[in-house]
Amino acid sequence: MAAEPSIPADASAAEADYVRASRLAARGRVEEAKAAYLAALAKDPTHFGALNDFGSLLYAADYRSAARLVYAEAVKHHPDNAMGRINLANALLADGQIAAARGHYEAALQLAPDHPDACQGLANLLQDEGDAEAAEHYRRRSYRRRQIAALPFRGAGAPCRVLLLASAAGGNVPTRFLLDESLFATFVLAVEADAATGPLPEHDLVFNAVGDPDLAPGAVEAATAVAARSRAPLINPPARVRETGRAAIARRLAGIPGLRTPRVETAAREALSREAERFGFPLLLRSPGYHTGRNFVRVETAAELDAAAGALPGRELLLIEPLDARDRQGRWRKYRVMMIGGALHPLHLAVSRDWKVHYFTADMADAPAHRAEDEAFLADMAGTLGPRAMAALGAAAERLGLDYGGIDFGLGPEGEVLLFEANATMVVNPPDPDPRFVYRRAPTQRILAAAKAMLLERAGFTVER
Repeated sequence: MAAEPSIPADASAAEADYVRASRLAARGRVEEAKAAYLAALAKDPTHFGALNDFGSLLYAADYRSAARLVYAEAVKHHPDNAMGRINLANALLADGQIAAARGHYEAALQLAPDHPDACQGLANLLQDEGDAEAAEHYRRRSYRRRQIAALPFRGAGAPCRVLLLASAAGGNVPTRFLLDESLFATFVLAVEADAATGPLPEHDLVFNAVGDPDLAPGAVEAATAVAARSRAPLINPPARVRETGRAAIARRLAGIPGLRTPRVETAAREALSREAERFGFPLLLRSPGYHTGRNFVRVETAAELDAAAGALPGRELLLIEPLDARDRQGRWRKYRVMMIGGALHPLHLAVSRDWKVHYFTADMADAPAHRAEDEAFLADMAGTLGPRAMAALGAAAERLGLDYGGIDFGLGPEGEVLLFEANATMVVNPPDPDPRFVYRRAPTQRILAAAKAMLLERAGFTVER
């Protein structure tokens, strides 16, 4: 074990524990860091640095409820510290506590006008609430002071240096579990920010995380400009991401044998009634740029259209043909396959009584038969899907040309793929610690390991252990 970090001679007892905790956390010694933060707080329960950084450590380790409590203590004792309020607001927003999060963002901006993190957080909140105009106002305010952020590297030896291109508008590839802090030193650049035109940090690889052209088409173009200034290998070229919007992907993958794409059209709100009548009912109505089933409804008849559209944000809406992925018992299935360096990896199968199928809201935890189907899919993707679907998925992955991405789909009665979506923004999260999902751990780890290996290989980087 490495020697204990040295502590400044003039530090107070609580400060000494805090300094030690910070250094342990920076070296990836999480459990020791937790103990040191707790020791600091035992001596000084109001120590801002210990509260704030301990909250961040807990949040990064997925102890989100505990992190919110610690952040709340930091704000309670230091109400005039903008960063404390921003961290609490971010945690509240992730938990769906919109009103409370908004209050803390606004308080932070009273304390530190134009603080880029407060502006960015409030912009994200307003975007989720459907107020795109106000969101853009705060997003632009964040650009002026937004700098390239260097994330901590907690490994031994030389890291693989990654320039991560992201959009301040959101819709980015989730990279938390891909860019392992023990392997990668990551520099995050918001492509819309003023810093995007300045000098780039030294890097071995460019990872374009801008992933949603429906939400942020301008960010795709900005990422193109930044990537063109680098000579490093590029993951997920923006030109390929540009063609993965919901309407574009349906056109792009049309014609692949064994794969059926839905008809997707974009309609201005003022022309919606006419366009929907021409499109035909039933239809799915969706606001562009949203995921996980938000702002996404099924409309059976013209009589339901106005009420359904009135609940959705946006000046334009997507009209989507429903594809019937039900079995004879009326259960819907949605498969997710990840594309990593051109290879296909099964991530999950969700079974639900609801047409809007999402793994974490589907009938999985309390349905052993559904989990058995999921496990069988993970153990034998080809055997579960059949040769027709496997060939179609392989052709789709080749046509998309993404280094990292995913495909959500159902299966038709003749074994054909029913495409729901395919894009770069699909997340691979380690499974819930619930023992009922233990079978998912190894397949998920294989995907993450394949992604990390692909990134290192593309960077020409060899890890010395």
